[in-house]
Amino acid sequence: MFSAADIVVQSVMVGLVLASIAVWTVWLAKLVELRLGRRALRSGVAEIRDRRSLAEAEASLGDRRRLTLAFLYAARSELALAETISQAAGIKERVASRLAEIEAAAARAMRGGMGLMASVGATAPFVGLFGTVWGIMNSFIGISKAQTTNLAIVAPGIAEALLATAMGLVAAIPAVILYNQLSRLIAGYRALLRENAAEVERILSRELDRQLDTGARPRARAAE
Repeated sequence: MFSAADIVVQSVMVGLVLASIAVWTVWLAKLVELRLGRRALRSGVAEIRDRRSLAEAEASLGDRRRLTLAFLYAARSELALAETISQAAGIKERVASRLAEIEAAAARAMRGGMGLMASVGATAPFVGLFGTVWGIMNSFIGISKAQTTNLAIVAPGIAEALLATAMGLVAAIPAVILYNQLSRLIAGYRALLRENAAEVERILSRELDRQLDTGARPRARAAE
């Protein structure tokens, strides 16, 4: 049916096959990326939990968890920029703002490729329908040229046309299902990001409390 179809219908079918391959490729890549990212965030927050200072938390991680370290570096950097710790609330607010920026950037990076899946899920049925309409138009043209309504003449063209619709659904249905699955996983990933940021904020709060008690000025240095 594919080889006998019109060039336009063939182009639609090839495009839908390529779109389906792209969807499955993105899904597999994001699934691996999400699993690795979630594992790193879980172990990162477990290792820094209950640490007494940012430096201690940093030392416990080494250089293995980039995002957890990024949160710690941002907190230490903001603490080092503070002229005095007497306004601890202001320091905490600025640190929270920087951590929120890191969270948002990480979430945006993790959603890379999701737009393709959403586009395929939304447009593939209509692309397939376009191929179907085009094929049926050609079938009616064939009827007028043959001047007969014999089913044997029109059936092949209609079958080719309907194949385009079927391929559109084959591309769109998995795209929607896989998009929803990844969206749920990304929501869990964002929750882990928030958990890491919250733990860093708690460590910062402990450090500020101790420094306020001793009257010490912040000595943390921003990571280079």
